[in-house]
This record gives sequence, structure tokens and C-alpha cells, in this order.
Amino acid sequence: MGVALVSSPAFPRVFLFSLITVCFIPEFTLAAGITRHYKFDIKLQNVTRLCHTKSIITVNGQFPGPRIVAREDDHLLIKVVNHVQNNISIHWHGIRQLQTGWADGPAYVTQCPIQTGHSYVYNFTIVGQRGTLFWHAHISWLRSTVYGPLIILPKRGVPYPFTKPYNEVPIIFGEWWNANPEAVIAQALQTGGGPNVSDAYTINGLPGPLYNCSAKDTFKLKVKPRKTYLLRFINAALNDELFFSIANHTLTVVEADAVYVKPFETNTLLIAPGQTTNVLLKTKPNFPNATFFMTARPYVTGLGTFDNSTVAGILEYEFSSKTKSLSSKISIKKLPLFKPVLPPLNDTSFATNFSNKLRSLASAQFPANVPQKVDKRFFFTIGLGTNPCDQNNQTCQGPNGTMFAASINNISFAVPTTALLQAHFFGQSNGVYNPNFPISPLIPFNYTGNPPNNTMVSNGTKLVVLPFNTSVELVLQDTSILGAESHPLHLHGFNFFVVGQGFGNFDQNKDPANFNLVDPVERNTVGVPSGGWVAIRFLADNPGVWFMHCHLEIHTSWGLKMAWLVLDGKLPNQKLLPPPADLPKC
Repeated sequence: MGVALVSSPAFPRVFLFSLITVCFIPEFTLAAGITRHYKFDIKLQNVTRLCHTKSIITVNGQFPGPRIVAREDDHLLIKVVNHVQNNISIHWHGIRQLQTGWADGPAYVTQCPIQTGHSYVYNFTIVGQRGTLFWHAHISWLRSTVYGPLIILPKRGVPYPFTKPYNEVPIIFGEWWNANPEAVIAQALQTGGGPNVSDAYTINGLPGPLYNCSAKDTFKLKVKPRKTYLLRFINAALNDELFFSIANHTLTVVEADAVYVKPFETNTLLIAPGQTTNVLLKTKPNFPNATFFMTARPYVTGLGTFDNSTVAGILEYEFSSKTKSLSSKISIKKLPLFKPVLPPLNDTSFATNFSNKLRSLASAQFPANVPQKVDKRFFFTIGLGTNPCDQNNQTCQGPNGTMFAASINNISFAVPTTALLQAHFFGQSNGVYNPNFPISPLIPFNYTGNPPNNTMVSNGTKLVVLPFNTSVELVLQDTSILGAESHPLHLHGFNFFVVGQGFGNFDQNKDPANFNLVDPVERNTVGVPSGGWVAIRFLADNPGVWFMHCHLEIHTSWGLKMAWLVLDGKLPNQKLLPPPADLPKC
């Protein structure tokens, strides 16, 4: 199995027009609490993967996009200039955006998209956050190629609450289509059927040697013996949760969604689209005379088609001074190559056990401020459904001749033509949205039992309105209307605490007694179990309009999304700041 592979850089570095980024994250020596300027040129670039060359939309001609590195308390000014024909917007996934909802990025929610030939400066401060996040396009399926890491280092002089790593490496998963992903989703929405699946998964943009014509496009992680590495994992894939493992190595999980967790060891990670996970990799004490595959493949719970392939990178030990004599005799590509064993594709038991191990650090320095009282409770059903076939299309390819849809509380979100936040701020909500999203399903049913005969959804643009500082408990209930399925739900503008989860239908009389209100994991994206439920709590302390949606992009496209409107508080630091002068217009 000793194929010839060449090393590719994990990420080209972003162009800063007032600062210089250095190569290794731990050696980044700029002062904390400063202003950092970045420029993102949205442009076309020819890229070849799987022996297929195509023009893709990129940031600064890079795929994946440039790495942003900052510190907690830094102020970021990121100018995005659109040089392509598509409208664009960028979301800074996981950034709280306190008082700066105008910089959050989802198109037609907090801003109109940036049109061709126009620009917009995303202006925000990183408050009380440190860890691994990422940025991506937030319109249509453009995030298939427009994405990159966002690394937030602790304040200067504040150490990690774990062993100081020798080096840090971002590892970002993605998907590659030989076709144009915009054509893929356009066809799916036109026909009402499921989309064509991707042709490959990627690690740092590279598919690896298990795919045709890709041995040279393999990510290689080069390490030294007796060292500890911090691996920053990001799942930027569009439609697939992923299992990941490194052959013959154990990983120690120390962070999830840029929040420290109680460390635990595992051989395999599960990471959903929109989630990030930091792990420590402690390398072997001596040169192992071997190389090691690190592979990822999907965790699958739904009934639809999926990309049933495996992406592989290679963990390679560098020769030390003690092994140089050995290196003259042994070629790296002639060393044995070990493969990891990943869980079965549908291993929900592993998924459940893994998620149950995630607990907040809950220390004096990094407390878990779980809301102990609840002001408002919500119960949201999530899942797939159908819409009638368009009258102009008599051959719809959804179930029984319908069109696939997705919904929350049976409401499939209709994207407005005016940004919701602008409509709210300027008092022009009439005809844009209704503030009456239901707090629970209008028609209760056996959510995970035999599906109802009527699978049709309603369509609308409805918001939940919350007074400032409302303490919220939200139960997200999967449904089996068109088959039970795991859904990674992402909430913009907030972190939340995952206080409980289970299978079957949520029981308000019994299940809350088992909630963890001491050290639940704090996240921005949570996997709702297939055929089950998850309960979260958060404090609505951030004024603005905040999107919540499934991070499986096809489900978002079908309407599995809604928004929360959090009103201003009384104090100046509790109010949404005015919109910037360059805010894009629809």
C-alpha cells in the first residue's frame, strides 16, 4: 500500500493589509485586544480534483479559504469584495456578535447579500470566546467552496487548561462535486427530488489516495515522536456527519464548538456539519517504522442517498537525528501503512455514547453558566415533509409525486426578499415576516411512531419574539414523517447548554428530572438524535435577529430553519448597534 504521495500545505495564509500572519499558530505573537484587518476577494479560480478541473468560487483564489487567526478581545474588520456573478455573504460561524448582528452574515436574515462589484466590511469584536470556529458563505450552496478556519487564541498570558501543545494544526472536512453545486441544488429544488451527492470528501481540500486520480492530492500530517499536537477539527461538509480516526493513535477531546470540555480519550470522533472539536494527539515515544491512515466517512441515519466514500490523509513521523541512519535505508513510502477501523455507517449507539461524554469544564475560570430558571419553554418538531407539485411541473420526484420539504413545527421557512434584521430595525416588518412562530406543534401527533397520512407542510416567514434576557428552554424533537434522521441544529448569535437528550418522544413530565444543570456541554450546533430529542437552554442576552437551522445544507434549502427576534434591553450595552453605512441593499 506504499503509494507515492506528496505533501500539500494545510492552508495558505490570508492576506492582511495591516498585519502579518506567521506560519505556526503557537508562535503567533501579536498583542491581544487589537484591531486586525483582513481582505476577502471573492473570485473564480480553476481547481483540479479527481482529475477534474473546474472554475470554483473562492476567497483570494484559495481552496479551502484563508485561515483567520485572532485573540480573544480582538476587533476584526474584514472587507469582502465580490468579483463574481453570484451574490455572496459570509457567516462567522460561532461568533456571538454581541450587539453586532449586522455582521453575522446569513443572507436575507441579517443582511442583503453582497452583489457583484460591491463590498461590505464585517465589523465585530470577539468577546469572551476562544477556540476553533470557522467562516463560510451563507447563501445557497456556495459554502461548498467558500470556507476556512477561524482560530481564536486565548488572551495573552492565559494558558490552555491542558498540556501546552508542541504545534497546532487545523483540519477541516469538506465535500467536492465534479459538477457545479449551484446546479445540483437548483435541479433538486426544480424537480422536488433529492440532490445528487458529492463525488468525494476532503481533508483540507484534498480527497486523498482512496479516490481515483488523487494520490498526489493527499493531506499529510508530519509529526515528531514524544510530542503533543493540538488538532483543530472543523466539519465544513454540506450534508454529512462524519466519523474520524487515526490508525493506532488515541485522541483526547479538550474542546467542542470553541468551549473547553472535560478531557476524555477516544479512538474515534463524531463531528457534524457546523461543529468543531479540538483534540490532543500525543505521538509515539519512538519512530514507529510505519505510517498511519487518518480517515473519515459518514454517519448515516436518513433514508436518502449519500456519498458512501472515505477520505484519507496520512500521519507521517519525521526522522529525528537518532533515526537519520535509518532514513538512509528506509523510504517513507515503503513503510507499512496502518488503517483505522471506523464504526458502522449507522452506528447510533456510538454517536450517543460519544455525545454523552461531552461535558463542560465547569471550572472556576471557565464556569458553566447554565440557566437554572426558565422564563419561556418551547417545543419544536423538526424533520422532512412535502409540498404539492408545482403546477408547471407535473413530474415531481419527491415522495408520491410531491416535492421534498423540511420544517420546524410544520412551518417551512420562506426566504424573504428583504433582510429580517433591517425590516425589524427600521420598523418595516409588515409583509416581510410575522412575529407569531408557534411555541409548539399546532397539531400534536406520535412524533417518532407511525407517520401521519398528511405529510404536507405550511410555508411562511415567522419569528419568535423574545424580550431581552429571557431564559429559554427549547426541546428539539425529531420526527419520523419521512423517516427518522439526525439533524445538526445551529443557532446563530448564542451558545447554548445541552441539558438533556433521549430517544422516542420527549416526556415533559418525566424527562426534565434527568436534565444535567451542572456541567452540560456548551455548543452552537447540536445533533438532534435520530428518532429522539435534545433539550437546550440559553439566555437571550444578544439583541437582533438570529437564524436557527439544520446544518445539513439540503434540509436548510428545503426550509428547516426559523429565526429568533431578541428585543433591545434598557441599557446601552443591551441594544443593537445601528447598521453600518455600507450595509448591502437588496
